[in-house]
Amino acid sequence: MTSTIEFEHDFPVAPSAVAAHQEQDLRRALEAYHFFYPTVSMEAIARGTRAAGAADNKAALLIVAQPRHVGFTLNSDTPYAGGILDLRESGPVVIELPPGPLVGLVDDHHQRWITDLGLAGADVGKGGRHLILPPGWDGAVPGRYLMARSDTWLVLLALRALPLGGDVDAAISLLTSVRVYPLNGGDKDGYRYADGTARPANTTPLAWEDNIAYWRVLHEVISTEPPVEEMRPMLGALAELGIEAGRPFKPSADQAQMLTIAAERGRDEMLVAAFASRRPDRLVWPGRAWEWVGLRPENGSFERAGSLDVEAKDRWFAQAIVASPAMFRRSVGQGSLYWLACRDAVGTYLDGGRTYKLTVPLPVPASLFWSVTCYDAQTRSEISAEQGKAALRSLFDDIAPGGHGSVDLYFGPATPGEAGHRWIQTAPGRGWFCYFRIYGPQAPAFDGSWRPGDFTPQV
Repeated sequence: MTSTIEFEHDFPVAPSAVAAHQEQDLRRALEAYHFFYPTVSMEAIARGTRAAGAADNKAALLIVAQPRHVGFTLNSDTPYAGGILDLRESGPVVIELPPGPLVGLVDDHHQRWITDLGLAGADVGKGGRHLILPPGWDGAVPGRYLMARSDTWLVLLALRALPLGGDVDAAISLLTSVRVYPLNGGDKDGYRYADGTARPANTTPLAWEDNIAYWRVLHEVISTEPPVEEMRPMLGALAELGIEAGRPFKPSADQAQMLTIAAERGRDEMLVAAFASRRPDRLVWPGRAWEWVGLRPENGSFERAGSLDVEAKDRWFAQAIVASPAMFRRSVGQGSLYWLACRDAVGTYLDGGRTYKLTVPLPVPASLFWSVTCYDAQTRSEISAEQGKAALRSLFDDIAPGGHGSVDLYFGPATPGEAGHRWIQTAPGRGWFCYFRIYGPQAPAFDGSWRPGDFTPQV
């Protein structure tokens, strides 16, 4: 490609230089948008969690997710608890887990993994005391804790309890028995869980992600957190755009217009990575439309040999929240698998105005349970329709009848006569996608000897 910058006596001509600066600013803004999207998304989680009843260091939000809860690909399979910890205020924090089927993690303000808890953590579900250290902590640390260090003052504690046997009450009881308290004194039994299941909540950056507010929120975050070494180049790019810690963010009219364009385009590019990837490794099985949501099973940081997998990172955070190695692992019997379908059997995007059938071979190779959850393509949250449900779950719904070789599930604006209760209502005029989750996946889920059908449009 030939340069469009004009030179005279080997110096850039003024109008051409002005245009080059404008192009460079937009290019830097687009790269910064992608890089810091997890940061802005985490800030949305923090603000939305507080607005729904949580309080930093004092109370977590407890929900069994419903369509009323707007959160990127939340599911109704397990109860959640999410709490914001402010380590600047508290100092080191202890998270004390009882034995049992708990799964949790701690991520920092940039949505980078700090540690896993429970079944996937160092306590392996046997109970234990995890200690989260704040940035720069050099004080004494007792040796009886499972220790992890944060690079940011704000961190997210995210917990789930597996409702074994379909006993949600027992899962909630286990979840709310997790204790959170400062290492250096404080009430060890004072941490609360605010039940927000019956109330709407929004923990997404949807209100900011395509406009100037994205940059205002990002400026607020980097102004309150220490600079992380690996982010220095991108913090430098932000500084060139007038977004710098310790300095007011006051863009000119032209800068604000450019940043708005970057937010609009950046959001759209993230959605291309999520739902129109060109990568062959996204496909789970040959001849099927099902895709991997997480493209990097090796770790929770999207690293591959020698580089950062930037598309894998974009793809994940455009659809989902939080990251840890346990979430992406593809191992028999461990964790859970997440598969995405956003197209039907002939490659057309799923349409809320059409009816589809999904044939699932039985038994599904899950040592625990499995589910199918539908999400709105715009909000990336559970689909909202008059029916009021977005998931079919083997723990709670009769979707795996004994003695059958397969089961047909239905999706569409009205229930087909043959569907019975194996139907999820979709909304005409809106695109949607589906996650198929297997908890405790067995070997046939990996070797190709078992695979679900594709979504088949019904006449």
